[in-house]
Amino acid sequence: MNPDEERWRAERALLHTGRDRLGRLASGLYPAHPRVAGTRLMCGPEWIPDAPVPLEDVRLEWDPAPVPPAVAAPSDGLPDGYGTYAEAMAALAPPRIFDDRPSYRLLAAAPPVLRFGPGRYFEGVNVGEAAAHELAAGRDGLRERVGDPCDLRRRTALCAITTLTVTTSGSYVLHWRDPAKVAHAGGLHQVMPVGVFQPLKDEREDLDLWRCMVREYAEELLGMDEDYGDDFVQQEWPFHQAMTRARNERRIRAHFLGLGVDPLTFALDVLTAVVMDDEAFTELFGGLVTVNDEGRVSTAHLDAPDPEPIQPAGAAALALARRHRTALGVRSRRGPTG
Repeated sequence: MNPDEERWRAERALLHTGRDRLGRLASGLYPAHPRVAGTRLMCGPEWIPDAPVPLEDVRLEWDPAPVPPAVAAPSDGLPDGYGTYAEAMAALAPPRIFDDRPSYRLLAAAPPVLRFGPGRYFEGVNVGEAAAHELAAGRDGLRERVGDPCDLRRRTALCAITTLTVTTSGSYVLHWRDPAKVAHAGGLHQVMPVGVFQPLKDEREDLDLWRCMVREYAEELLGMDEDYGDDFVQQEWPFHQAMTRARNERRIRAHFLGLGVDPLTFALDVLTAVVMDDEAFTELFGGLVTVNDEGRVSTAHLDAPDPEPIQPAGAAALALARRHRTALGVRSRRGPTG
C-alpha cells in the first residue's frame, strides 16, 4: 500500500470512529435548515406530515429516465488510481457487505406522493460517504458543490426505509450498527429494520415500500438469508403472507411519518412506524436474534431516553412516534395512551 492509500485509510478510520462527533459538526454547517422533531435530521418543505399517514395511502410514482444529478462521481481526495469513492472503499476499507445493487433514487417528494427513478447503491456512496470522509479529513470542497442536502437534483438521493417497530405496550426494537460490518452509520444506534429501498427483481414491479420492509424484517430481526434465488415470488413466501395477513387484520399497522436527510452523509430516510399488537409481535418475532449481519439487536421502551450515540434518522423516528403516540395507539408506562 502506497502513502497516498495509507493517508486515505487513516482518514476513513477517523470517519469510522467519529461519526457522532462529525455528525454534530456537519449539522452545524446548516443552521437555517428545518429539522425533524428537534433532531439533527434535516427536512425539506412539507416533508413531515402533521399526522402519521397510513402506508397504503402513500403513492409512489416512477420515472424511468430522470435527469442526471448535478454532482455524480467526484474524485475529490481519492488516492491515485481510483476513479470513485466506492472503488477506493472496496479496495482499501471494504465492509462485510458492499454490493452495487440497483436502488431507488428519490426525484421529488410531496407527501403522500413520492416520485422515484432508477439508481445504483454506489452512486449514493460516491457522494455521501465521500462528503463525510472529506469532513473527517478537514476538507469541504465536495460539500460546497453539493449545496443544499435537501435539493434532490444535486445528487443521487437514494432512500433507506427507516422503520420504528414498536408494540402497543411501547417496546421497540433497537440496533447497534457494527462499523466492521456496515458501510454507513457504523458505531451508532438505530431503530430497525432499516434498509436501502431497492428492487428485488423488477424495478417497476418492486416499487413498493411494504414489500421491501417485509424483506428487511426477515433479514434483520430473524437473521434470514437475503439471497432469495431466481425462483422467489414474494407474494407466495409464507413470511410475507403472515406479515401481510396480520396487517390486513389490523394487528399490524404501518405508517409513513416523513422524510429526512442526514447532515453528515446526506443519507435520505423514509421514516415509518410499524405498530404491532404485543401478541402479533411475539407470534412473528419470538425468534428475535441478538446479533445479525449488521450488528447487535435488543429492545428498549419508548418512554426511556434515546440510546447514545444514535443515528439522526432513528432519533427522528422515535421523536415523531412519541409526538403521535395517541394516533399510533402506543400506550405509555404511566397510564393510558396520550
